[in-house]
Amino acid sequence: MDPPAEFPFPFKPYDIQKGFMTRLYQTLEEGKVGIFESPTGTGKSLSLICGALKWLQDHEDRQRREVEEILDGAKQSPSSEQNKNDSAKSVLPAAPDWVQQFAKKREAEEKTLKSREEQEAIVKREARLEEIRKNNRAKFFNNKRKRKEGEKTEEGEEELAMLKDDPSADGPAEKQEDEELLVDDYRSDEEDGAKQTSSVDDKEEEVHITKFPRRSLGGVFVPQIYYCSRTHSQLAQFVREVQKSPFGKDVRVVSLGSRQNLCINDSVRKLGSSHLINDRCLEMQNNKKKGGKGDDAERKQKRKRKGESAGCPFHQHIPTYSDEVLAEVRDIEQLVVKGRKMEACPYYGTRYSIPAAQLVALPYNTLLHRHTREVSGIRLAGNVVIIDEAHNLVDTITGIHSVEITGGQIARAYSQLTQYSQRYKSRLLATNLRYIKQILHVLKHFILCLGGKAGQSPDEPSTGSPKVHLQTINDFLFTAGMDNINLFKIQRYCEKSHISRKLNGFVEKYQPSVTLHTAPDTKTDTVGGASSVSKFLQQIKQGNQQQTGGTQQSDPASSAGPHEESPHQSSSPFMHIEAFLLALTNTLTTDSSGTDPASSAGPQEESPHQSSSPFMHIEAFLLALTNTDKDGRVVINKQARLNQSSLRFLLLNPALHFREIVQQARAVIMAGGTMQPVSEFKEHLLFAAGVEPERITEFSCGHVIPGCNLLPVVLGSGPAGGAVDFSYEHRNKEYMMVELGRVLVNLCNLVPAGVCVFFPSYEYERQVYKFFEDSGVLKRLAVRKQVFREPKKASQVDQVLSDYSKCIQAQGYKAMPLTGALLFSVVGGKMSEGINFSDDLGRCVVMVGLPYPNIKSPELKEKMDYLDVTMPRATGKSPGQIHYENLCMKAVNQSIGLDLNLPVSPVGAPAVWCT
Repeated sequence: MDPPAEFPFPFKPYDIQKGFMTRLYQTLEEGKVGIFESPTGTGKSLSLICGALKWLQDHEDRQRREVEEILDGAKQSPSSEQNKNDSAKSVLPAAPDWVQQFAKKREAEEKTLKSREEQEAIVKREARLEEIRKNNRAKFFNNKRKRKEGEKTEEGEEELAMLKDDPSADGPAEKQEDEELLVDDYRSDEEDGAKQTSSVDDKEEEVHITKFPRRSLGGVFVPQIYYCSRTHSQLAQFVREVQKSPFGKDVRVVSLGSRQNLCINDSVRKLGSSHLINDRCLEMQNNKKKGGKGDDAERKQKRKRKGESAGCPFHQHIPTYSDEVLAEVRDIEQLVVKGRKMEACPYYGTRYSIPAAQLVALPYNTLLHRHTREVSGIRLAGNVVIIDEAHNLVDTITGIHSVEITGGQIARAYSQLTQYSQRYKSRLLATNLRYIKQILHVLKHFILCLGGKAGQSPDEPSTGSPKVHLQTINDFLFTAGMDNINLFKIQRYCEKSHISRKLNGFVEKYQPSVTLHTAPDTKTDTVGGASSVSKFLQQIKQGNQQQTGGTQQSDPASSAGPHEESPHQSSSPFMHIEAFLLALTNTLTTDSSGTDPASSAGPQEESPHQSSSPFMHIEAFLLALTNTDKDGRVVINKQARLNQSSLRFLLLNPALHFREIVQQARAVIMAGGTMQPVSEFKEHLLFAAGVEPERITEFSCGHVIPGCNLLPVVLGSGPAGGAVDFSYEHRNKEYMMVELGRVLVNLCNLVPAGVCVFFPSYEYERQVYKFFEDSGVLKRLAVRKQVFREPKKASQVDQVLSDYSKCIQAQGYKAMPLTGALLFSVVGGKMSEGINFSDDLGRCVVMVGLPYPNIKSPELKEKMDYLDVTMPRATGKSPGQIHYENLCMKAVNQSIGLDLNLPVSPVGAPAVWCT
């Protein structure tokens, strides 16, 4: 089927957009793997939408006509007739002719009947969706009329209800019965013999998905399009582009998200953490299953007294909600609003809608991680996969399947699992106890490998000298003394018994009694007596709580400073004495060590996660160790203390996890603004995944911006005439930062509106900003530009961008004094990808040095050595050296490319400066 001469488009497309859609259409039709490069500002998203949906529309129309011809008996292709003959002969090879003719006739009648039934079902579904669309349009016009008349609308009431929902204001989570904390029964001895019995909630995520058949049209499979991008915000932007496209009214689109984004059960959402939300959701489904299978009266009575539900109340109207999802294109936020209105779960409702959808939008992790893909109901066979922002696809696959666990996490998991087994040892099967003992054995050897001791505090000094080294998987298991342990069985046990979920519930319920088992800290007792004071204080505190019944609560306002006593205050001033003694213990501890323990060097675990179990990370690391020995390495980071040490699995061959996608999917499209160097992309990902060269097609279009609108400049010397060298060895010198300050001051005096400066790292940006602040350069810059800095927290990025944009829009092109804003960003940071500094937001980009990665990094050296061994050698350079240089240039291209989407400038050509 040839591409059409014209494509539906919201406006007259550029020639490069026509070429993009034509090549995309051909690639999908021929079932190839396409690499599409379309620079920022060329309408890549709309070209993907219109080109892919036009192909899908034509493909469905063609198959629909074939089915109608078969049903009408007007046409039957010779190939299908031959298939029927072959089928009949294979079933009845020695039967008489009249038997074979009867078999062929019956087979044809059954196929025709099935085709007619499926076609009738499709017609009914389309009629139902059209009725929903009509009702939605009627509601839209009705609400529009109400807004004009000043009345309340349904959308307004829904938004108000959403704003009132505050999960943080709810009380503590529902308490679970101890029976729900016990790991599921497991009998691994049957693995080699009888078939292993699956657990009651094995793959509960597929509770609705498995009941829904694959999409078909009269017995003919109709492909779907899976579009994936990196973040939920990028997916939401893509869905909005679909809504504005010519296909926005008729196409069936489903947006997938995590439970954290889609859950509408406030008692679950208030848990905050994504893995706690996942665990609670699955437990509620399990409760519902158990409750529906003869739940005893005692259990029901307990739930009734505690106000608990046998299952999630929003798990009932999912089929009806699914029709609403398919009837209108909605992003994730709109799906949540609709789910609240219908009291139906958006998470499972969207997954229930997948088989009937034409376009499915999903994040990277859902597609690229096999287990997540399977439990979400994503079926690749025969379907189309479109991966947007694919320039970082190799790094994304590597990051998804690389796992790191800290020494503190290992120590906490060991202590928690030990207490769990001791508490329930009389209620667990012998098989469960044996596997728990094996897991404790593994964790103990992990701790020993990092120089620690099982049962000791992770703050204790480690044995041996600090060092970082890499080992193959087999060498690591042999060195750690675990070469005789079957990790596959342990991983299967963790999956089937749901031990990570049970252990997490155990810790959550019995916190803070589930503490880290540590040896007595005799060292601290000898230094100032801080530990003795702490123990004495704890004993008095416990005695005070027993006398008062444990009901006294300290008033936060009482610690603000001296104030008059209130008649309602406690008659005992012990809380103030307690606070004073506690301050003394902190002082003794700090003075004895010379530093504050909370600010000691090395990675520290964040306090919000201390109350939960880290066993899920341990389980992921054990799964990573089951990879092939040559495809990964184990990085052993041994430091002075256990909580500063870590174990990390590093994936070296990302093609291992991409092979299944390119083999099963009909076609795979990888699109991005900067896909160069394509040769490395093909070598490391496609050829290594078994894709033949003839199946790969490439398309790269130029930019809509003429060359006269760009001015690239490389500065080898500063305004004072001195040479500038921002390599790692020289960039910290004072005169280098002085020259950089002069360059930026001169640029801010000349360039209007917004200027973006990219630094190679957050640390260097902090160092330069501090120097500018101390030397007065920052004040000189603030005369013409308001200075903004990229935040490290992702939650603050939108606010900084908003303030940056408002500052530029407020100034316009005023001559004096403030002419815009200056933004300090980091290459590879949160503002170097997925954000378009269009028009006045980026009139000039400054790249400070080249962001080469640390060549001394053990992980990078191992990756380079792996490439030198496995990849063909190019002329003059090794594959590892080419990879090292490409890491730098890809980061530069991505940062600079964010600014190259400008129309003809009214004030002159935009400039890109590299120093």
